[in-house]
Amino acid sequence: MEIYEVGGAVRDSLLGRPVSDHDWVVVGATPQDMLDRGFQPVGKDFPVFLHPRSHEEYALARTERKTAPGYHGFSVHAAPDVTLEQDLSRRDLTINAMARDAQGRLIDPYGGQRDLAARCLRHVSPAFAEDPVRILRLARFAARFHDFSVAPETLTLMRTMVDAGEVDALVAERVWQELSRGLMEAHPSRMIEVLRECGALARLAPELDQLFGVPQPEQHHPEIDTGAHLLLVLDQCAAMDAPLPVRYACLCHDLGKGGTPPEEWPRHIAHEVRSERLSRALSERWRVPTEARELAELVAREHTHVHQSESFSPEARLRLLDRCDAWRRPERFGQLLWACECDARGRAGLQARPYPQRERLAADLRRLQALDQAAISAEALARGLKGPAIGQAIHHARLAALKAAG
Repeated sequence: MEIYEVGGAVRDSLLGRPVSDHDWVVVGATPQDMLDRGFQPVGKDFPVFLHPRSHEEYALARTERKTAPGYHGFSVHAAPDVTLEQDLSRRDLTINAMARDAQGRLIDPYGGQRDLAARCLRHVSPAFAEDPVRILRLARFAARFHDFSVAPETLTLMRTMVDAGEVDALVAERVWQELSRGLMEAHPSRMIEVLRECGALARLAPELDQLFGVPQPEQHHPEIDTGAHLLLVLDQCAAMDAPLPVRYACLCHDLGKGGTPPEEWPRHIAHEVRSERLSRALSERWRVPTEARELAELVAREHTHVHQSESFSPEARLRLLDRCDAWRRPERFGQLLWACECDARGRAGLQARPYPQRERLAADLRRLQALDQAAISAEALARGLKGPAIGQAIHHARLAALKAAG
């Protein structure tokens, strides 16, 4: 039995990046050998075991054979005669197909170290084309390693896979799993660029693909192109360390602009309504978690109102807070403001501009949360008010507080 460290830990150590997870491949062993040493089995599709003390994953060396379309259609062979090189050959990218032995020696049969130095994402073998998830994984790695290019032959292979309909076989949960991880990388714009370049974006999210080439008013958007704006907003999310729901909401916030008739360009009247509807449809297609999908719809509908709120009267600001259900969902309202700031600063040359709307509306909410609603309700009851009239009394108290604050 021989044990090798493989994959991301080897890659990241060579790049000088922190290593948090370690994966191991075991050559020359059977499942029974692993059980006899106290390892716990966890793999359903192939033999993977947890170390009895470290709980790190140890997988038996294996090969795979394509048996059906999609990423489920594989036959796995794990046996003591499978070599390390055979196991590494089934991996997606050369930079992920390296290993270290117990003495720390690097095993690199497919040129991963060379491609690290060249800052290149390159597939290991034609087997890359057998698993459409690898398109998503490569795009996600592009968001992490934003200064890496995609090898021309790999990009050609990805386009061939898209044309063959392989991407259409992906299940929603796997698409969301990979794309959500890519959104949380340091340069999520690169993920979108790579997916668009190979044609996968048009298949997975035509609403997003249609944003590219659509102009916007230059006085508000120096970058002009709506797709270019989207990429800037996503990277602004990363720069501001926004959580996933905010990043997903920013991904969806302008979807309606792709449906503006060309004769109405560069204006996009009522795009918010279209954006909300398209956001809901995209979330259903990808089975996006509730927190992210609800925020995306809210941001799509209200982001222009938040941008304009500096000129709002107290009445208009109170209506905005009411529409956003800020009283019951203050955390979500805060995320709305976060997304709106990312949108406002995700514009060419304006990344550092202030966004006072966020603090102004957050202060409004804090001020109104400090009102003693119980006392207001008790006073209304003492005056003989009931039901909706009590709600009106609270509304008037909130409005008075906003007017007093200016």
